[in-house]
Amino acid sequence: MITIAVTFAFACFSLAVMMNLYKVVYAAEVADRILALDTMFINAIVLMVLYGLALGTEVYFEASMIVAMLGFVSTVAYARFILRGNIIE
Repeated sequence: MITIAVTFAFACFSLAVMMNLYKVVYAAEVADRILALDTMFINAIVLMVLYGLALGTEVYFEASMIVAMLGFVSTVAYARFILRGNIIE
């Protein structure tokens, strides 16, 4: 029963990643692209956790934490670049 739920969730979040990728490519403003990219990071984290759950290994949980940190830092860097024009002062 858990495999059916994981497979369904994997399909739903894969579709969400594709929708976010479309928004990243075709968004009108840069702020919309940044938000879509941040949401795509979150969906990728969920996909990694689901894949680790399906395989029964803990490696993907640790890797998802690294991706979460990378997503946070990149979102902050993009936002600072839009607001100030540079990342490091």
